[in-house]
Amino acid sequence: MAAEDFEEALELLAAEAGVAPAQARVITTHISVVLLAGDRVFKLKRPVALPYLDFSKPQKRLAACERELRLNRRTAPSLYRAVRRLTRERDGRLALDGGGVLVDAAVEMARFDEDGLFDRMAQEGRLTPALMTTLARTIARFHAGAEIAHSRGGAEAMACVLAINENGFALTDLLPAGEVAALETACREALDRHRSLLDTRGREGRIRRCHGDLHLRNICLVAGEPTLFDALEFDEALATTDVLYDLAFVLMDLWHRDLAGHANTLLNRYLDISDDEAGLPLLPFFMAVRAAVRAHVVAVQARDGGDARVLDEARSYLALALRCLAPK
Repeated sequence: MAAEDFEEALELLAAEAGVAPAQARVITTHISVVLLAGDRVFKLKRPVALPYLDFSKPQKRLAACERELRLNRRTAPSLYRAVRRLTRERDGRLALDGGGVLVDAAVEMARFDEDGLFDRMAQEGRLTPALMTTLARTIARFHAGAEIAHSRGGAEAMACVLAINENGFALTDLLPAGEVAALETACREALDRHRSLLDTRGREGRIRRCHGDLHLRNICLVAGEPTLFDALEFDEALATTDVLYDLAFVLMDLWHRDLAGHANTLLNRYLDISDDEAGLPLLPFFMAVRAAVRAHVVAVQARDGGDARVLDEARSYLALALRCLAPK
């Protein structure tokens, strides 16, 4: 979609919410554009193609929106309302759910209080052990009901993630090449070391269609309950993985924010419910890989125009990944 068409789409969606475009707020990430307008949120996919996703065509963006709606209704049914089709009509106007040619798609959501986002609460010191206990129950309940992938081995799933990470690091030269190479080597060695345990967990049904992007920015309070949203929708293989690898993202995020005590509470309460202590030897590896994901994603953001603080953040994730894998 051309830039002028994109602006027209945002104006149309703001009008649908009964809000003037100037009163709406736009948040742009490396793969999405989110419009906050009144009591509604519209999320569009940016027309990009990356090593791990392809949103280059309208039909691909529509399919991704439909998957996003279906997947997120597992954990946040009150937030995810509908998929809206943006069409170009015969008279040249852009319409919502019209009969013309598809040019884009958007997920329509209910807007929630952003003060309830867990990343904001972490920044402001408002996360508590009690909230971590409730979050542990929420995640454990979700994992218990998630679809099991019987045909996929645990080592195969992690090998796929490592390959994607290596491709992601190749997109930018902003991170120290020696540290990136050291991390990639350490991750491959850890994969080989844990291959047997990873595959055993696959046979035990621990490989499931998880959330896939479970960091603090994708958890919010809705009616006082921790709610998981914005699940990974663009790659089934990437999100079909070990349940502890899913949990490792939020554990890593807490560590990165110097909230290791909260991470400890979350992990222990999750294990109380899931009875999954056998997977504990994998957690340093899982957390390192999650930190590596954030390192290359944030580095690409820095490459595409982020300030020095964005690059510092990417480097801090890289350093954390290396620390997780350092022998102890």
